Amino acid sequence: MAFVKKLTGTRLFLPIFCLFLVLLSNLIKTPGFFEVSLKNGVLYGYIIDVINRASDLVILAVGMTLVVAASGGTDISVGAVMSVAGAVCCFILSGGQQTVNEFQNPYLLGVMAAIIAGILCGSFNGFLVAKMKIQPMVATLILFTAGRGIAQLITKGQITYIRVESYKKLGSSIPGIPIPTPVFVALIVVLLTYVLLKKTTLGVYIQTVGINSKASRLMGINSTMIIFLSYVFCGLCAGISGLVASSRIYSADANNIGLNLELDAILAVALGGNSLGGGKFSLLGSVIGAYTIQALSTTLYAMGVSPDQIPVYKAAVVVIIVALQSTELKRMVKRLQTERVAGKKVA
Repeated sequence: MAFVKKLTGTRLFLPIFCLFLVLLSNLIKTPGFFEVSLKNGVLYGYIIDVINRASDLVILAVGMTLVVAASGGTDISVGAVMSVAGAVCCFILSGGQQTVNEFQNPYLLGVMAAIIAGILCGSFNGFLVAKMKIQPMVATLILFTAGRGIAQLITKGQITYIRVESYKKLGSSIPGIPIPTPVFVALIVVLLTYVLLKKTTLGVYIQTVGINSKASRLMGINSTMIIFLSYVFCGLCAGISGLVASSRIYSADANNIGLNLELDAILAVALGGNSLGGGKFSLLGSVIGAYTIQALSTTLYAMGVSPDQIPVYKAAVVVIIVALQSTELKRMVKRLQTERVAGKKVA
């Protein structure tokens, strides 16, 4: 009994349990969900699709976790920043043309420009939140609104196609390697972030600032810089995710790249057991939350649910999962248990 209580009391228990429930529902509803096949040297299957498609979201969730932990707010512009990064990369590689069959500029130049674009967008958000003290929701609403318009200006309102095989590899797979490339990109981002947070004092600083920014300043921590850097890092993650998304469709589609992913990234952080009020955070929890969101989406598609109806089902499931993690619900359950025990003693 003590072991069960200790197990259920761990932070990652609910995120893992929720993911398990989603996967179990797939096993019941779609028996072939876990079947994996090898075609043309690449792994295929529903579960592979979940892991592959979740890569963009995992990268975003990593950046969103640090933003939430440090500022107690969210960055709702990450989807639009993905679009900007994809547009910048494709514009440079195409030389301003709508469709190209070979790079007009070096591939590395396009990639670096996209990442810098993401960092600049994150810096803009960070400046508004950390220095100007604007509410995160309001500050990031600017790029959320204008980001796709900026991407449209870059691509001249058209979809820019990069029909070069080497450009598609980042979003699909590399010959001879059966696992999709986005999985490796997400893994590298998660590992590097984990090492950065554990091997330096940045992780502790972020938690300290998130818990009480005024107290952290008295301790000598530059809370303004910590919050600023968290938004810069979030912009970096959005830029990388935008590159992967653009490579997957070998084009810059300003209207659709990263569409609504900002909401899924926030949900992933919440499902990971992280407080949206800031402070202590779990990077692994957010990663698990991202896979849960994608598994849920893939499940609904496999069940034949219309794409227009999926957000409704997803919202209902997320409400239940988040409610299960609510500290207030835990207090209510504990209070009822105490009252029940007291009632039995009186009887």
